[in-house]
Amino acid sequence: MPNRKYFFLGLFLVCMSTLMLQIIQTRILSVVSMYYLAFLSISMAMLGMTAGALIVYFKLDKVTPENISIYLSRITTAYALAIFVCFLLQLASPMPVVKLGTLVVMWLKMIFLLAAPFAVAGVVVSLALTRSPFPVGITYGVDLLGAAVGCLAVLLLLNWIDAPSAILFVAALSAVGAICFRLAHGNLPADETFPNWRILKRPAVVALALAAIASANASTRYGLQPIAIKMKQTGVQVGTNFDYERWNSFSRILVGPSTTEEPFLWGASPKMPQGLKVEERILNIDGFAGTAMPRFTRDAGSFDFLKYDITNLAYLARSNSRVAIIGVGSGRDLLSAYTLGSKDITGVELNPIFIDLLTDDRKLRNYAGIADLPGVRLVVDEGRSWFARTKEKFDLVQMSMIDTFAATGAGAFSLSENGLYTIEGWRIFLSALNPSGIFTVSRWHSPTAPIEIGRTTSLAVAALLSLGIEKPRNHIFLASYGSLATIIVSRQPLSDADLRSLTDTCDKLGFNVMAAPDKTPTEAIFADLLSASSLEDLSARTSRYSLDVSAPTDARPFFFNQLDITNLRNVGVILDEYRRTGTFISGTGLVAAGNLAAMGTLLLLIVLSALAVIFAIILPARSSIRNVSPRLAWLGSVYFLLIGLGFMLIEIGMIQRVSVFMGHPIYALGIVLFSIILSTGLGSLLSERIPLKQPSHVVAWLSLLAVYVFAMPHWLPELAAFESEGLVTRSLVCIAAILPAGLLMGFGFPTGMRLVMMHDPRPTPWFWGVNGAAGVFAAGIAVACSIAFSIDVTLRLGALSYLLLMPTALMLMTETRTAVLRAA
Repeated sequence: MPNRKYFFLGLFLVCMSTLMLQIIQTRILSVVSMYYLAFLSISMAMLGMTAGALIVYFKLDKVTPENISIYLSRITTAYALAIFVCFLLQLASPMPVVKLGTLVVMWLKMIFLLAAPFAVAGVVVSLALTRSPFPVGITYGVDLLGAAVGCLAVLLLLNWIDAPSAILFVAALSAVGAICFRLAHGNLPADETFPNWRILKRPAVVALALAAIASANASTRYGLQPIAIKMKQTGVQVGTNFDYERWNSFSRILVGPSTTEEPFLWGASPKMPQGLKVEERILNIDGFAGTAMPRFTRDAGSFDFLKYDITNLAYLARSNSRVAIIGVGSGRDLLSAYTLGSKDITGVELNPIFIDLLTDDRKLRNYAGIADLPGVRLVVDEGRSWFARTKEKFDLVQMSMIDTFAATGAGAFSLSENGLYTIEGWRIFLSALNPSGIFTVSRWHSPTAPIEIGRTTSLAVAALLSLGIEKPRNHIFLASYGSLATIIVSRQPLSDADLRSLTDTCDKLGFNVMAAPDKTPTEAIFADLLSASSLEDLSARTSRYSLDVSAPTDARPFFFNQLDITNLRNVGVILDEYRRTGTFISGTGLVAAGNLAAMGTLLLLIVLSALAVIFAIILPARSSIRNVSPRLAWLGSVYFLLIGLGFMLIEIGMIQRVSVFMGHPIYALGIVLFSIILSTGLGSLLSERIPLKQPSHVVAWLSLLAVYVFAMPHWLPELAAFESEGLVTRSLVCIAAILPAGLLMGFGFPTGMRLVMMHDPRPTPWFWGVNGAAGVFAAGIAVACSIAFSIDVTLRLGALSYLLLMPTALMLMTETRTAVLRAA
């Protein structure tokens, strides 16, 4: 018998590494592609693990409790090498926007590279659970404990080293697991019938080599790093022309060299003097977004150019005010506030890398100069949570261009900024103002298609209406120039003095006043939205437009996705325009182009995932169902299909909902996966002690689960009461909300398997494959459903899946009882 201690330690490390790999890959995908594709890591992990389980069923019948440890040692060594090799190939596979045929091949390759290591891990876990001599309950408990610890440990790891080095570290960790399995085998003779390649017999050498590579990669800027192309068709950013690089769980930041050139302005006034030159650095975020950091100097008039940026319009109307800025970034907005007269400035930044750059003497503190300005305070916190918690009041709150262009252009289906652009979020920001305070937000603007700033206007109107303000139009001033617009929202109706100051400044700087309480809006869309008298009236008005200008909510927080995919006619109009003109810019704007590209890629991945499921799971497993009862085959297939769909719809919905509450997708992913793994595992173990033997038990179980999940959209908004709490408290609240659902969902799989095994164990591989296939397919469907309808709809569809499971489960139970009686 294997050594118990070393066997369980090896299994713990393998399960820990699989969840760490899954979460780190979401960070890598966010750099090489778009944020919304991060769900692919979850989907491919399920695909690979299911395929690995089928390999155990069909190919590894020679594994016994006596020789299992040596098998696991070699397979786990192969798992470590698979992580390394597949990641190298992934790094050498940039993802540009190309023609459809080539894009299909590229994403098929990416699907294979993501899923392959998980398939090997699936073999390890399945063997440990089904062929080890130890009680399955204890083995399963170690499996869950390792996976749960991995969900939390990865958040610490990503704040310690860069994501590519973290993946190499995970590979080394899994090789240590192989060493443990080898020690568990002891001095027993090895089974040489298994592929006995020399490298698989040397897990210690593999572990040391991978750890050395990970350490070397983390200590140099010339190591293994992803290639970021994103929406570009040409041009590869190799990431070598920079002075500083830093990864964490939020992003990858590259600090470019200092150059002297025309100052970077988001929306530069045409009245700005020509020939101005400043020394500045460009900070790159996740391979696409950028922010400029001017070199600080105390020379008089050095930063006068900042008053020509339309993002700073509010400072020209309200100088010497108490200011709070959401999103510090390079510190440019804080410098603007200080230069234009404000001496009490608080900057709230989610990403600690930026604060570290601005405050560390060894980095950019002296270059930026922000941290040494009197009256400036820097806070590391999620903006919405900090404003909900603080008792302070401000004269001006600024939120300018808080997104990445990758998000704006391509949908941003899962991004921390989403929680900043919802009615609930804006209500918090407006509540943090003094009675006469103003909230200023700057967004992209297309003069021929004012959709994004139109949606911003809709959001402002909805937030004011939700605060009980009857005439929002009297509280809103909107100005633009070129491709940028700034909206100014006041707690009280804008005074005549405010309007004169803002209007005179716009006239002086050449900005266009698009809407003001004392002026007729320049666009029909603004006149329409600003005339809304209630939230219902606003909703009716926004529904008339081809693109989505509705006010986002926490239940549907996808501000940057402005393509209404529920209206196929409007999508057709946009595509016809593109075929006719060759561009989206003329009528619907760049955002529509990006949203179409994003949605097209999402649908493509759903199709390709389905194909991968067919060839990797369905076709290999179909032989196990050929000679069984057709009724059992159909009932079992429907049963495991529904629990696969329901589980993944609920899991993805919870990740998206918790992302808004926690302030960042990585936190949400770690917390939700930890909670789901822990609670479903406990539910599975509990199902052994409290088996569902009677139809009444099944009805009670599914009724409780369906009612709980159906009710979640009604009481989840009440979690906002904890939004002002710290990260740890919010995490515990999320875990408490998820645990009951996970505990009940944990009954589904083992209950179905027990019923099937009592009837006929032969089709077990098929049902396992159907369950995994449903989960892979449902991951993409859940993302698309949340975008098109809402996260609440996704959760309710998950609950509906379990509700529909009730008649199937009852019929399967009846079929099994009949078969057992016949056999008796």
